[in-house]
Amino acid sequence: MRNNEERLGAKEFASAAPPPVPAIESNTNEKPLLDFVAPTDFVELPSKGKFYPVGHFLHGKESLEIRQMTARDEDILTSTALLKQGVAIERLLQNLVVENVNINELLIGDRNAVLVTARTSAYGSEYETKVQCPICNQISEHKFDLNEVAIINGGEENKIEGATSNGDGNFIIKLPNSKVDVEVRLLTGEDEKRTAATAEKNKKYNLPEFGWTDQLKTFLVSVNGVSDPGVIGNFVNNMPAKDSRYIRTKYAELVPNVDLTQYFVCTHCFSETRMEVPFTADFFWPR
Repeated sequence: MRNNEERLGAKEFASAAPPPVPAIESNTNEKPLLDFVAPTDFVELPSKGKFYPVGHFLHGKESLEIRQMTARDEDILTSTALLKQGVAIERLLQNLVVENVNINELLIGDRNAVLVTARTSAYGSEYETKVQCPICNQISEHKFDLNEVAIINGGEENKIEGATSNGDGNFIIKLPNSKVDVEVRLLTGEDEKRTAATAEKNKKYNLPEFGWTDQLKTFLVSVNGVSDPGVIGNFVNNMPAKDSRYIRTKYAELVPNVDLTQYFVCTHCFSETRMEVPFTADFFWPR
């Protein structure tokens, strides 16, 4: 029998095969480019964690770690579905928080601090947008510097005359006219979300606007120690105007927040005034 290897020419094919490619040595100390991890920032919380109840994840925490925005995070801001639902910013912030905490559980001031830090780290501190002059009502372009935002620590850091902390993040305010003690709590992102939904619903069905008395019922916890919603509602509806104004003033002093007011000079009437930095579409969609 003939040798099949010789007949098929297997030896010639074997000898013609290219030599094996030597393995390329790699530096195991170098990380592949695909392992890139977005850097993080620590947001200074205006509340310093003092307004969260004992047992809450943020109780006693002075800062919150968030990662910097990536190109994929920008997809959230341009999602038609999320924008239509009005939850794009909420979803973005939740996506950026490194630690296990619901962004809507943050006090409004702490949430605002996260919002400003996220925007600054992604697009810089210069924020240019259109604003309306409060004097002449003309529209003009104005540049705000987000690095000038100041931290207000609120009632736990500064002793507010007429308001006493009860130790769990709430405050007792003695009203000057009725001499009633009212307990107030600080609002969270969830409260703000619920309020916005109620206001939108009222507008849709031609109901009365969400006013100051509705807001009072949101953050009043008790009246002279009574926490029944009916009692609180009746008191709010019949409260003397002097007491109502007093609560509004004291509550503003108690709330930890970021000071978003800056000087504005109108290019039309040249008036100078302090204006709050507006959260317009340009805030996360800079031109």
